[in-house]
Amino acid sequence: MHIGLKKYVLPLKHTFRISRESYDYQDSLIVSLSLNGKTGYGEATANPYYQMSVERMVGEIESISTEIAAFDFTCPETFHSFLVEKKLSNFSICALDLAAHDLYGKLQGKPLYQLWNTEMDRYPISNYTIGIDTMDQMVAKMKETPWPIYKIKLGTSHDVAIVRELRKHTDAIFRIDANCAWTVQETIANAPLLLDLGVEFLEQPLKADDWEGMEQLMHQSVLPIIADESCIVEADVEKCGLHFHGINIKLTKCGGLTPALRMIKKGRSLGLKIMVGCMTESTVGISAIGQLLPQLDYVDMDGALLLREDIAHGVQLMENGKVRFPEQPGSGITLR
Repeated sequence: MHIGLKKYVLPLKHTFRISRESYDYQDSLIVSLSLNGKTGYGEATANPYYQMSVERMVGEIESISTEIAAFDFTCPETFHSFLVEKKLSNFSICALDLAAHDLYGKLQGKPLYQLWNTEMDRYPISNYTIGIDTMDQMVAKMKETPWPIYKIKLGTSHDVAIVRELRKHTDAIFRIDANCAWTVQETIANAPLLLDLGVEFLEQPLKADDWEGMEQLMHQSVLPIIADESCIVEADVEKCGLHFHGINIKLTKCGGLTPALRMIKKGRSLGLKIMVGCMTESTVGISAIGQLLPQLDYVDMDGALLLREDIAHGVQLMENGKVRFPEQPGSGITLR
């Protein structure tokens, strides 16, 4: 295989702020894997919370580039096992695994969802994310992009007031993501007020390691609780089954589509609701998420919509929240 690595600095339409950080640009690594005249593309974005930069990913991948080039590629699963043995970070593995899946589908001449024996006759609608901002700006962002479901980032001193104001301007479903910023008491107090305001669920209200608090919420919150920062890798799913109503799987954090498919299966066996979320990827990463849609209850794949400029063609979110799937096989990705 021939491997290519390219860093992109993706400008955002608006400053994106959550409870712990804000940014105007998203650094991203695009990996290409080519074999027999076909090229697959994968992506992983940098993330300061997980101490991951594009430069670190490039260094890790370049350190085994000769071995990758010589690898006898037959399927993504064996390639993923090889990458795990090399002890790369999950972010680097994700970019390579997504490229391997796109390549494999293109070599087989079929989209991934067909190779997984799923069909796109039914799939969840993605939410559109509204980052923390002034009240007026959050309303303006919502009006700028009318959408059937919004994920609202919270973690301020007036969170319920924000939701109450946003509710005046739309009948859309709301999902709340506090990114670890609330306490148990805040969550229990906020939940009934948010339920009355049309909120569907709460995502990761407590710190990632507050398992005792999350078990308390399982019994006392009137809204379902979905794990994000508490559910990073496959081993986390079992524990989340005792502390959450559902899990939000991030391909970048878990190491790509290969482990995500196993996490979905495990989560289902535990009775968990399954969501897959993005980390402000371009259409390269979003197209990989799109292949999983028939297997999900919820999805957050609006990353490319948050960008001022995209870098690829592939799975596309439409104005009504529906999805347009490309005719190309694999994940359907072509770079612009």
